[in-house]
Amino acid sequence: MQPEFREFAAAGAAGVSVLLITLVIAEFFAYTSKTYKEKFIQEASTELEDVLLELPPGRILDFSLALSALSAFLGVAVFALWASSWSWTKAIFIGTTLAIGSFPLPRVYLRYKKKKRLTMFNEQLEDALTSMSSALKAGFSINQALETVAQENRRPISVEFRLLVQEIRLGVHLETALHNMEERMESDDLELVSTAIITARQTGGELTVIFERLAGVIRERSRIQGRIRSLTAQGRLQAIIVASMPYILMLAMSYIVPHMMSMFFDSLLGILMIIGVTILVIIGFLVIKKITTIDI
Repeated sequence: MQPEFREFAAAGAAGVSVLLITLVIAEFFAYTSKTYKEKFIQEASTELEDVLLELPPGRILDFSLALSALSAFLGVAVFALWASSWSWTKAIFIGTTLAIGSFPLPRVYLRYKKKKRLTMFNEQLEDALTSMSSALKAGFSINQALETVAQENRRPISVEFRLLVQEIRLGVHLETALHNMEERMESDDLELVSTAIITARQTGGELTVIFERLAGVIRERSRIQGRIRSLTAQGRLQAIIVASMPYILMLAMSYIVPHMMSMFFDSLLGILMIIGVTILVIIGFLVIKKITTIDI
């Protein structure tokens, strides 16, 4: 066999191998991205339903991608305008960091809205129990007492009770409708109220007394939670300061001694060190947050 033919055969085999490896990698990334997209849309759909927003779940993914691209573009543009020396390594690092950091922000906002809505619901639940207790004392049935809360113009509790009443009118049993409401809200106080209503209906308990006692329990629980939040406020602030301090120091050092910080961005070891610091900061932030989160 001629040497030229062997070289040609080796080059052809290497080319075919590279092509096959590229196809396998492309297929893997295509499958991974498709799976992540389906999971992302499913979770976004659940979060949109939790905050009662009439928005296609795929739109949240579009917002996330658009915000990620815009953040990366603005970050690189600001770096190009204000940096004393241009470096593709720094530009790529800044753009990638901002893109990854801003991608989950739309879903973070949805979770914030859900948490805020749940807080308002729990605060209004005490007054709702008092209203239902007064309605029962006036001779109303439990369904009519639920309707009195649904007719009040106090969001979000009136919206949730309106959905509850509509399900009952469509033939859904009260117990099932209450369980559906629990799944939508994921509120411990509502679960306590639902269990009390179901138990009282099965055993013939006095709902008016139960509602008054539950209102007192929820009131005391809210007071304790407020006390805990005030006591752990310093710890939560420390978590934010500790998490942001390395990056504030990095920006300050980049402005004071830019040649020193360039050593981190111009070498693979420096970039890996920054990534390692970021991972450790995130772990520390989560640990402090876990310590300052007290469930009662």
